[in-house]
Amino acid sequence: MSRTFNILGLASGLAIVMASCSSSANKNNDQTALDSARLDPVETGAPNSDYQPAFDGQTRIGGVKTTTPYDVAVLNKDLKQPWGIIALPDGRFLITEKEGTMRIVSKEGTLSEAIKGLPKVDHRGQGGLLGLTLDPDFSENSMVYWTFSEPLDGKNLTAVAKGKLSEDEKTIEQVKVIYQATPAYDGKLHYGSRILFDKTGNIIFSTGERSDLETRPQAQDLKSALGKIIRITKDGEPAPGNPFEENAEARPEIYSYGHRNVQGLAFHPVTGDLWETEFGPRGGDEVNLIRPGKNYGWPTITYGIEYSGEKVGDSIQQKEGLEQPVYYYDPVISPSGITFYSSDVIPEWQNNLFIAALSGVHIARLVIDDNNKIVGEERLLSDQAQRFRDVTEGADGALYAVTDSGWLFRIGKKEDQD
Repeated sequence: MSRTFNILGLASGLAIVMASCSSSANKNNDQTALDSARLDPVETGAPNSDYQPAFDGQTRIGGVKTTTPYDVAVLNKDLKQPWGIIALPDGRFLITEKEGTMRIVSKEGTLSEAIKGLPKVDHRGQGGLLGLTLDPDFSENSMVYWTFSEPLDGKNLTAVAKGKLSEDEKTIEQVKVIYQATPAYDGKLHYGSRILFDKTGNIIFSTGERSDLETRPQAQDLKSALGKIIRITKDGEPAPGNPFEENAEARPEIYSYGHRNVQGLAFHPVTGDLWETEFGPRGGDEVNLIRPGKNYGWPTITYGIEYSGEKVGDSIQQKEGLEQPVYYYDPVISPSGITFYSSDVIPEWQNNLFIAALSGVHIARLVIDDNNKIVGEERLLSDQAQRFRDVTEGADGALYAVTDSGWLFRIGKKEDQD
């Protein structure tokens, strides 16, 4: 089914301003014009706390609206708890399903049979088959890399595995687990985990701190792989140039730390900067610009509170030496997969960050200026009442998103437009 969105509520000048703000090539933004064009913030719900942001624009930024007419189509409703989606070189998609299967989906939405050969996953709670990525040389070697919750001696952990997609595309062959984020823990929450390749050909992936009070402190522990962003080689070894490779008191594979539960990772298409999204507790979802070796604060600082309503730790939001989020949400949207839009098919989206929101039941669009500040926010597909799990850009310049209920969406420019 398909429905057309033709949003004409703003003057064309707003589209020009927003496109300007999203392009790092344009250094002449007119801040006055932006402020006058900005809509009210899209978030209207009451916050969970009275915490104040560290700087202007860190939360509840003014709204923006897409002016380019676009279509929304549901291509398939038969996926089984899809978790990750990535575009194949030929325009099809490879998708992970939480209970432990992968499937290939055509550009029209036709599903393949479940791909066999994957290792067992612990899919209780938030566990299962999680993020995935393709080898930079996938067209030649057919290698796929993924993260999953691996059962281990009555416990479980976030693991990274690799394998080759067979020529008939029915099996993953030569499967090997290359990294285990220890220590293992008997729990069902906060595994992370997205995975991608950086420009050096090394792997970056995320882990959670496993949620419970007893494991939380390990987000600050440089001897633990919990609550971290980790950078490794294709063989699972610490990648050269990591920030702690010369530190005997730290794991050399750690890239950044102090994270709660990172389910979104993406590189900015122009600057190459690594951005992430992570879940807060009750309030305090974060959008972070990741710098190697930096501490992102959890659980020492947070803009959220406990689910019970109690304060987290000493209830502080700022501390010297701990990084502030570029943007945060209170109430939460539960940000999962993210992608930057790099195409020029919808020019005003170029270099914008798109976030698949679970409890927010929408896809968030964030406009980022040349100073890495969020200057506008839009909520797409909020009328669909779907928990969006992941979003990616297709070869055709459209966005493709999967939801927990098994739907695959295409969001693209209206075809009869120039």
